[in-house]
Amino acid sequence: MMTTVSLRTATFTLVIVLLASACSGNSAPRPEAGDGTWALAGRPLPPPLAASDALRMSIEGTPQPDVAEHRRNTFATTAQWAEAAASDEERRERMIPALAVEWSVKVTDDEIAGVTVRMVTPDEIDPANEERLFVHVHGGAYVFGGGLPSVHEAILIAGRAKIRTLSIDYRMPPEHPFPAAVDDVVAVWKSLLAGRPARKMALGGTSAGGGLTLAATHRFKQLGLELPGALWAGTPWADLTKTGDSQFINEGIDRALVSYEGVLEGAAKLYADGHDLRSPLISPVYGNFESFPPTSLVTGTRDLFLSDVVRVHRKMRRIGVIADLNVYEGSSHADYIVVVDSPESEQVYGELGSFLSEHLE
Repeated sequence: MMTTVSLRTATFTLVIVLLASACSGNSAPRPEAGDGTWALAGRPLPPPLAASDALRMSIEGTPQPDVAEHRRNTFATTAQWAEAAASDEERRERMIPALAVEWSVKVTDDEIAGVTVRMVTPDEIDPANEERLFVHVHGGAYVFGGGLPSVHEAILIAGRAKIRTLSIDYRMPPEHPFPAAVDDVVAVWKSLLAGRPARKMALGGTSAGGGLTLAATHRFKQLGLELPGALWAGTPWADLTKTGDSQFINEGIDRALVSYEGVLEGAAKLYADGHDLRSPLISPVYGNFESFPPTSLVTGTRDLFLSDVVRVHRKMRRIGVIADLNVYEGSSHADYIVVVDSPESEQVYGELGSFLSEHLE
């Protein structure tokens, strides 16, 4: 981790934020100490020279991950998974009140259709967004990130896009594996439709939240529900198998996820609970995207999920879905949440705001 100056400049390892601290692994030696260059199979990987100064400096301060160690790290029992998730929640929930103050938002607890939700209301709402709502689903490999910390990204969205943001604290394994998360999003969406036109609402999130956004929309289609006016999928976990090319190319390069083997693979199996990992409601890349709403997709050149995001984008474009793909130089998985004061982060959420203005009624 880097030394923090404020909550906005806090850089927290996504392995901790999304997967839990037990997976942080050890550091491998660098060929040139202090310059941030990593050694990869006999060739150097310097920090990305074309990235912003803020992102590059953050990467320079990140020790090279030990891939073998990450592959070995996981949890052997459901009790260990539950304990790790509870510990992660307890550690991170202390950040939220101060984060809300810093971003000038108010967080209020509620319940919709029996599902815990939290409304994040910015002090200043864009007049164009007065009747609009962003429905947020959090990341965390479907196992972590629940409870009060589930609003972390919702605070950034509400604060930067100046839109009311409803964050769904969906049920998670080990107690509630698939399809509980999808069912919770569907239940909340059905209730919201009773009071607001679908075309005035967007659905979105990062990582597992992005994957759940796409999976839930597949389910909305199956049920004949009105679809959101727009979708936002930040580096979505769209394929819970190790299939995409970048799962191999960017192993050991993505400083957040590092590798599929280990916690990611364990979380995928825990969440699926024996169901086929290629089910479109688990791995939405395998679904039919016909009639999907306009979708904004975000990834980075070092993202372990880069190929999965590209595959979703290509499937959408082949059938005529409006789909934007924004790829950021040098960014690992969800670096825009890691280095929130970087130009990359500002652009991600700024472009999200523009996308909502363009496609929501």
